[in-house]
Parts: sequence; C-alpha cells; structure tokens
Amino acid sequence: MKAKWYFINSGPCSPSYNMALDEALLDLHSQGAIPPVIRFYEWNPATLSIGYFQSAEKDIDLQMVKEQKLGFVRRPTGGRAVLHESELTYSIIVTEQYPEMPASVTEAYRVLSEGLLLGFQNLGLDAYFSIPDTEEKQADLKKPKSAVCFDAPSWYELVVEGKKVAGSAQTRQKGVILQHGAILLDLDEEKLLSVFKFSSPEAKEKMRQKLPEKAVAINRLTDKEITIAQCIEAFKKGFEEALEIELIPYQLTEEQLQYVKRLEETKYLNDEWNYKK
Repeated sequence: MKAKWYFINSGPCSPSYNMALDEALLDLHSQGAIPPVIRFYEWNPATLSIGYFQSAEKDIDLQMVKEQKLGFVRRPTGGRAVLHESELTYSIIVTEQYPEMPASVTEAYRVLSEGLLLGFQNLGLDAYFSIPDTEEKQADLKKPKSAVCFDAPSWYELVVEGKKVAGSAQTRQKGVILQHGAILLDLDEEKLLSVFKFSSPEAKEKMRQKLPEKAVAINRLTDKEITIAQCIEAFKKGFEEALEIELIPYQLTEEQLQYVKRLEETKYLNDEWNYKK
C-alpha cells in the first residue's frame, strides 16, 4: 500500500499568502491534523523572496523592488534571495519521523529532491545530482559567496544539462521538515541583477557573467516551450514515484484558511518580519 499524501495546487498567490500557507501546513502537519503534503504554487505579482537570515537593507535595492512593482517577502527558510517570476514553486511538508527519512539535512534534501530529479527527466531533460568532488569545493560550501541564490553549488545540487536548475531551501520546526524551491521556466537576468546591491560595478558585471553558468531556465534547454501545466504533471508524477506515495487533492477547510489568513496578517504582511534583519 502506498502512503497517501495531500496534494495542493494553489496557482498564483500573493507572496505573503504563499509563505503563510507553507507555514500553516507545517503547523497542521505537526499537530497531526493532516498527512504530509506536496504543494505547487506560483507568484502574483512577481516577487523577490529573501532567506530568513538575510539583511534586506544590506543585500537588496528596495527602491528597485518598488519601482518594478515586485512583491517582497522574507521566507521562513534560509538560503538567499530568489526572484520568483516564470516558475513553478514546490513545497514539501513532512515529519522528521517519517519512515526512512534521513536525520541529516543534506541526506533528507537528497531524498525529497529525488522527485524533482524524476520530474525533470519526465520532461525529457538530462537531470542528475552533483556532489562536490574536491576538498576546496567542500570548504566553499560552508561560506556562501553572495546574496544571489544561484551562486554556489551545494550538496546534491540538482543539475540539468550541466547547469543548476532548482534552488531549494529547508527549515525544520516542531519536528517537521519544510522544503520549498523554484523550478525555473524562464529567467530575466537583468531584472534579477537590478534588485541586488553590489559593492562595485565590477562586482555586478562579474555576477552577470557567472549567472548563465549557474542558473538555467528549462525553456533555454529545450526547443519546445514547456508550460506550467506540463511541469505540474511531470513533477507531481516525479514525487509520487520517488517517494512511493499517492497524492490526493486537498482543499483547506474554512477554519484552516482562517488560520492561514491570521498568520499572513500577523507575520508575512508585517514590515517588522520582512525587513527586520
């Protein structure tokens, strides 16, 4: 018998709602109110999300974020700033005690990301995990180089056609793992670069040249345009296969939705949370 997990496809939502819903699902799962969940979502408007530990003031040109009418939100997970525009975002909520779930963050990341790997393969792309192979590279992993999420390879980075494609981040709270990440369909490099603060024009130029090696959008790898709908199907199947689960569509109850709204209003719509660090 395959384990049954819930499946939620939220479609495009506001940045604050997206983060509140991820956290609410973590809480509901920790209370035993719902089984593990896989959720897909998009962003409306296009949004810059920053990692839990990042400094908004120091790293981000907030004026440019405003001028380009981008959403802005701090995630409950670590990692660096991500521009969410042409992408499908996924989140996985599962207890740390789940059968055969590795205790280490890295190993759990690999297990959970197996679904992404199969998803890319379902789209006909050559996907694999990269593992840093030199001591020097492994030392690098301990010190993130820049504020831009796609700038450093990390353990079990998902590589498609030789380039990194899915930036994922993980947090663990109340005995529950929340992992979410971006599956890029297209990437506007100039827009991404425009919202970061750089120490010098040279530093920005260096990053501009490095980005295409680091971050790659699916639609640059294939001749046929891949849609969000195709991604949802490919990755849903990928997760079912990798985790040996059956995904059951789920809609939140009125009471659960109220809880999401409360979290959104008190936290993710709150300037103190978003800009505090």
